[in-house]
Amino acid sequence: MSNELTVFIVDDDPGVRDSLGLLLGLRGYRIALFASAADFLQAWRSHWSGCILIDIRMPGMDGLALQQRLQEIECRLPVIIITGHGCVPLARQAFKANASDFLEKPLDEDKLVHAIEDALNQARSAEVEAEQRSQHAQLLAALTPREQEVMQLVISGRHNREIAQLLGISPRTVEVHKGRLMTKLGVNNVADLVRIGLAVPAT
Repeated sequence: MSNELTVFIVDDDPGVRDSLGLLLGLRGYRIALFASAADFLQAWRSHWSGCILIDIRMPGMDGLALQQRLQEIECRLPVIIITGHGCVPLARQAFKANASDFLEKPLDEDKLVHAIEDALNQARSAEVEAEQRSQHAQLLAALTPREQEVMQLVISGRHNREIAQLLGISPRTVEVHKGRLMTKLGVNNVADLVRIGLAVPAT
Protein backbone atom coordinates (compact mmCIF):
# COMPACT_ATOMS: atom_id res chain seq x y z
CA MET A 1 0.00 0.00 0.00
CA SER A 2 1.40 3.41 -0.99
CA ASN A 3 1.64 6.60 1.03
CA GLU A 4 -1.66 7.96 -0.35
CA LEU A 5 -4.05 9.22 2.30
CA THR A 6 -6.43 6.38 3.08
CA VAL A 7 -9.49 5.99 5.28
CA PHE A 8 -9.03 2.71 7.15
CA ILE A 9 -12.34 1.27 8.36
CA VAL A 10 -12.25 -1.26 11.22
CA ASP A 11 -15.71 -2.71 11.96
CA ASP A 12 -16.84 -6.29 12.60
CA ASP A 13 -20.23 -5.67 10.93
CA PRO A 14 -19.87 -6.47 7.20
CA GLY A 15 -22.95 -4.41 6.36
CA VAL A 16 -21.48 -1.33 8.05
CA ARG A 17 -18.08 -1.89 6.43
CA ASP A 18 -19.58 -2.22 2.98
CA SER A 19 -21.93 0.76 3.32
CA LEU A 20 -19.17 3.00 4.67
CA GLY A 21 -16.79 1.81 1.98
CA LEU A 22 -19.35 2.52 -0.74
CA LEU A 23 -20.33 5.90 0.68
CA LEU A 24 -16.77 7.13 1.13
CA GLY A 25 -15.58 5.57 -2.13
CA LEU A 26 -18.26 7.51 -4.01
CA ARG A 27 -17.02 10.62 -2.24
CA GLY A 28 -13.58 10.00 -3.72
CA TYR A 29 -11.79 8.65 -0.67
CA ARG A 30 -9.29 5.80 -0.84
CA ILE A 31 -10.64 3.03 1.39
CA ALA A 32 -9.25 -0.04 3.17
CA LEU A 33 -11.57 -2.37 5.11
CA PHE A 34 -10.77 -4.56 8.14
CA ALA A 35 -13.13 -6.91 10.00
CA SER A 36 -11.31 -6.78 13.34
CA ALA A 37 -8.68 -4.99 15.37
CA ALA A 38 -6.42 -8.02 14.98
CA ASP A 39 -6.72 -7.88 11.19
CA PHE A 40 -5.73 -4.22 11.16
CA LEU A 41 -2.80 -4.67 13.52
CA GLN A 42 -1.49 -7.60 11.52
CA ALA A 43 -1.62 -5.59 8.29
CA TRP A 44 -0.49 -2.20 9.63
CA ARG A 45 2.69 -0.64 8.26
CA SER A 46 4.39 2.41 9.72
CA HIS A 47 4.40 4.28 6.39
CA TRP A 48 0.59 4.24 6.05
CA SER A 49 -1.03 7.65 6.11
CA GLY A 50 -4.61 8.83 6.45
CA CYS A 51 -7.06 8.16 9.31
CA ILE A 52 -8.88 5.25 10.94
CA LEU A 53 -12.60 4.79 11.57
CA ILE A 54 -12.90 2.32 14.46
CA ASP A 55 -16.10 0.77 15.75
CA ILE A 56 -16.07 0.80 19.53
CA ARG A 57 -17.99 -2.49 20.00
CA MET A 58 -16.13 -5.42 18.44
CA PRO A 59 -15.50 -8.99 19.63
CA GLY A 60 -12.00 -9.68 20.87
CA MET A 61 -10.15 -6.36 21.02
CA ASP A 62 -12.70 -3.55 21.09
CA GLY A 63 -12.26 -0.10 19.56
CA LEU A 64 -10.87 1.61 22.65
CA ALA A 65 -8.40 -1.19 23.25
CA LEU A 66 -7.28 -0.91 19.62
CA GLN A 67 -6.88 2.84 20.05
CA GLN A 68 -4.67 2.23 23.07
CA ARG A 69 -2.64 -0.39 21.21
CA LEU A 70 -2.10 2.03 18.31
CA GLN A 71 -0.57 4.51 20.74
CA GLU A 72 1.72 1.82 22.13
CA ILE A 73 3.06 0.93 18.68
CA GLU A 74 3.38 4.65 17.81
CA CYS A 75 0.82 4.56 15.01
CA ARG A 76 0.20 8.26 14.33
CA LEU A 77 -2.94 7.88 12.23
CA PRO A 78 -5.76 10.09 13.57
CA VAL A 79 -8.58 7.97 15.01
CA ILE A 80 -12.32 8.52 14.66
CA ILE A 81 -14.36 6.35 17.03
CA ILE A 82 -17.82 5.28 15.85
CA THR A 83 -20.41 3.62 18.08
CA GLY A 84 -24.04 2.64 18.30
CA HIS A 85 -23.89 2.91 22.08
CA GLY A 86 -22.57 6.40 22.76
CA CYS A 87 -22.17 7.59 26.32
CA VAL A 88 -20.12 10.23 28.09
CA PRO A 89 -17.63 7.85 29.80
CA LEU A 90 -16.78 6.16 26.49
CA ALA A 91 -16.43 9.49 24.69
CA ARG A 92 -14.23 10.81 27.51
CA GLN A 93 -12.02 7.72 27.33
CA ALA A 94 -11.70 8.02 23.56
CA PHE A 95 -10.77 11.70 23.65
CA LYS A 96 -8.30 11.17 26.51
CA ALA A 97 -6.56 8.72 24.16
CA ASN A 98 -6.42 11.50 21.53
CA ALA A 99 -9.35 10.49 19.33
CA SER A 100 -9.90 12.97 16.53
CA ASP A 101 -13.70 12.59 16.84
CA PHE A 102 -16.42 10.42 18.39
CA LEU A 103 -19.49 9.74 16.24
CA GLU A 104 -22.71 7.91 17.08
CA LYS A 105 -24.61 5.59 14.74
CA PRO A 106 -26.64 6.02 12.66
CA LEU A 107 -23.91 8.17 11.17
CA ASP A 108 -24.83 11.54 9.73
CA GLU A 109 -23.09 11.69 6.34
CA ASP A 110 -22.13 15.34 6.55
CA LYS A 111 -20.76 14.99 10.08
CA LEU A 112 -18.83 11.89 9.05
CA VAL A 113 -17.24 13.61 6.07
CA HIS A 114 -16.41 16.65 8.18
CA ALA A 115 -14.76 14.44 10.79
CA ILE A 116 -12.78 12.60 8.11
CA GLU A 117 -11.61 15.85 6.51
CA ASP A 118 -10.47 17.16 9.90
CA ALA A 119 -8.60 13.91 10.56
CA LEU A 120 -6.96 13.89 7.11
CA ASN A 121 -5.89 17.51 7.59
CA GLN A 122 -4.24 16.42 10.84
CA ALA A 123 -2.50 13.62 8.94
CA ARG A 124 -1.29 16.02 6.23
CA SER A 125 0.08 18.43 8.84
CA ALA A 126 1.83 15.58 10.65
CA GLU A 127 3.43 14.43 7.38
CA VAL A 128 4.70 17.93 6.63
CA GLU A 129 6.14 18.25 10.15
CA ALA A 130 7.77 14.82 9.92
CA GLU A 131 9.33 15.71 6.57
CA GLN A 132 10.64 18.98 7.99
CA ARG A 133 12.13 17.18 10.99
CA SER A 134 13.80 14.70 8.66
CA GLN A 135 15.26 17.50 6.53
CA HIS A 136 16.45 19.36 9.61
CA ALA A 137 18.04 16.21 11.02
CA GLN A 138 19.95 15.70 7.78
CA LEU A 139 21.20 19.29 7.88
CA LEU A 140 22.23 19.00 11.52
CA ALA A 141 24.10 15.78 10.79
CA ALA A 142 26.29 17.73 8.36
CA LEU A 143 27.58 20.00 11.14
CA THR A 144 30.99 19.33 12.67
CA PRO A 145 31.07 18.36 16.36
CA ARG A 146 32.34 21.86 17.24
CA GLU A 147 29.57 23.50 15.21
CA GLN A 148 27.03 21.34 17.00
CA GLU A 149 28.46 22.42 20.36
CA VAL A 150 28.26 26.08 19.35
CA MET A 151 24.71 25.66 18.07
CA GLN A 152 23.49 24.03 21.29
CA LEU A 153 24.98 26.87 23.34
CA VAL A 154 23.49 29.49 21.02
CA ILE A 155 19.98 28.03 21.26
CA SER A 156 20.34 27.78 25.03
CA GLY A 157 20.71 31.57 25.06
CA ARG A 158 24.48 31.95 25.51
CA HIS A 159 26.29 34.95 24.03
CA ASN A 160 29.46 34.67 21.96
CA ARG A 161 31.74 35.64 24.85
CA GLU A 162 30.14 33.06 27.18
CA ILE A 163 30.42 30.37 24.50
CA ALA A 164 34.05 31.26 23.94
CA GLN A 165 34.81 30.86 27.64
CA LEU A 166 32.95 27.56 27.90
CA LEU A 167 34.69 26.08 24.86
CA GLY A 168 38.10 27.65 25.44
CA ILE A 169 38.16 29.47 22.11
CA SER A 170 38.05 33.11 21.08
CA PRO A 171 34.80 35.04 20.50
CA ARG A 172 35.93 35.55 16.91
CA THR A 173 36.23 31.77 16.43
CA VAL A 174 32.75 31.37 17.90
CA GLU A 175 31.48 33.87 15.34
CA VAL A 176 33.14 31.93 12.53
CA HIS A 177 31.59 28.65 13.70
CA LYS A 178 28.20 30.29 14.07
CA GLY A 179 28.40 31.75 10.57
CA ARG A 180 29.36 28.42 9.04
CA LEU A 181 26.66 26.43 10.80
CA MET A 182 23.98 28.94 9.90
CA THR A 183 25.07 28.75 6.27
CA LYS A 184 24.90 24.96 6.34
CA LEU A 185 21.42 25.07 7.89
CA GLY A 186 20.21 27.71 5.44
CA VAL A 187 19.17 30.21 8.11
CA ASN A 188 20.09 33.86 8.50
CA ASN A 189 18.93 34.64 12.04
CA VAL A 190 19.12 33.10 15.49
CA ALA A 191 15.33 32.66 15.74
CA ASP A 192 15.32 30.24 12.78
CA LEU A 193 18.38 28.49 14.20
CA VAL A 194 16.54 27.96 17.49
CA ARG A 195 13.46 26.71 15.65
CA ILE A 196 15.47 24.03 13.82
CA GLY A 197 17.46 23.09 16.91
CA LEU A 198 14.36 22.60 19.04
CA ALA A 199 12.40 20.78 16.31
CA VAL A 200 14.85 17.87 16.16
CA PRO A 201 15.19 15.74 19.32
CA ALA A 202 18.75 15.43 20.62
CA THR A 203 20.37 12.07 19.92
